[in-house]
Amino acid sequence: MRPPPVLDHAPIQSYYDSTMFTRSSNKGIVILLLYVDDMVITGSDIEGIRDLKNHLSTCFQMKDLGPLSYFLGIEVSKLADGYLVSQAKYASEIIARSGITDDKITDTPLEVNVRHGPSDGKLLSNPTLYRQLVGSLNYLTITRPDISHAVHIVSQFMSAPRSTHYAVVLGILRYLKGTLYQGLQFSSKSKLILRTYSDSDWAGDVTDRRSITGYCLFLGDSLISWRSKKQIVVSRSSAEAEYRALAHTTSEIIWLRWLLSDMGVVISTPTPLFCDNKAAIQITHNDVFHERTKHIEIDCHFTRHHFKHGTITLPHVSSEFQLADLFTKSHPTPRLKFLLSRLKMSSAPS
Repeated sequence: MRPPPVLDHAPIQSYYDSTMFTRSSNKGIVILLLYVDDMVITGSDIEGIRDLKNHLSTCFQMKDLGPLSYFLGIEVSKLADGYLVSQAKYASEIIARSGITDDKITDTPLEVNVRHGPSDGKLLSNPTLYRQLVGSLNYLTITRPDISHAVHIVSQFMSAPRSTHYAVVLGILRYLKGTLYQGLQFSSKSKLILRTYSDSDWAGDVTDRRSITGYCLFLGDSLISWRSKKQIVVSRSSAEAEYRALAHTTSEIIWLRWLLSDMGVVISTPTPLFCDNKAAIQITHNDVFHERTKHIEIDCHFTRHHFKHGTITLPHVSSEFQLADLFTKSHPTPRLKFLLSRLKMSSAPS
């Protein structure tokens, strides 16, 4: 059997994402993304993409499925100025699995100002369906940041879910029924500049009083990263909670700047990290540690280091325009719609 031909300038594995391989030349860049049984090849070097596909086809049994349109439950629709990424088919499968047959829908994924504890309601005799639905909803957050906070809440009760927790899951699904074709829009014309938002809900968990961190990162006008997560320790003030959120967001910024560099997108200017807490911003500017910062000293050193070295800036943003607010608490319908419009969420064609 003839050995496969040698490919000039083979793709190099990224240090920051082991599933990504890149190859740069004066003609552009080729990016190879590997999964268990699938791969995606993209980039700006059309000739390099063709050579890589020809080479891989001699090494492995593979099938070229053409331009990306559906991948691992994710639907990609080409628009005039970019792409829209959604999971409408996957969401409808989750709804069908839940057994919901009526037409009732809700306008928000969570009730406003309602807190849920681990002992609310009656213990479910068979938690299997609850766990399956929540696991599937977690995967759905890949293109649905609007349910990230709600899914974060119900994920905390996986070990011993109760009837009230299951009712919350059904509420999320009824919200999805009314917004089935929502997805994220990625612009092909916006500038490749990072901007980020960081927020926290101080002592938001009613059980252990830990705060919730929320952040979102944009590349140009496109939302590329977000998170809703409970902090690992209790914060003694709102400034402390906000500063812990800043440290987590700074870490994500650094990783994304490195990853984008591997993709050929070099960001040389500081990344603005918008925060609505003036006390947390002042802590970064202040070199003197005192009583208010001794509990978060490591986070202070970390964030201040990257602030002083020009990795980030810390502009203040009013709470009205704090987009990370979506990932820390529930919102009434008008506020939710405003935030989603700023996150560039829109409906895919049905």
